[in-house]
Amino acid sequence: MKNPNIARVLKYYRKLNEISVNDVSNILKENNNYAAPKTIYGWESGQTQPDADTLMFLCDLYGIENILETFGYQGGSESKPLLMSPKERKLITSYREQKDMQPAVDRLLGLTEED
Repeated sequence: MKNPNIARVLKYYRKLNEISVNDVSNILKENNNYAAPKTIYGWESGQTQPDADTLMFLCDLYGIENILETFGYQGGSESKPLLMSPKERKLITSYREQKDMQPAVDRLLGLTEED
């Protein structure tokens, strides 16, 4: 069964990382996993999907760390994957590590509940 999120996520992260389709094709070729640019466009349009090994390689190439969540396999069937840039992931990690700063950040962003 095809996951419609795969096409959207692959295209989003490729562009986020500023990698061209031709670059992806060449990188795959260098790693003994050839895919023509036309094939990659097919993956990104949802016409086809890469095999599991290629998908894992692309996730590594694009910096996709939480694969299940990114492709919508966690969080319920109605949830859409949350696409985050590496900077956004770093911000969230930093926020979680700085417990003493969280109230100030919450106020700054208007996330505090008014009594």
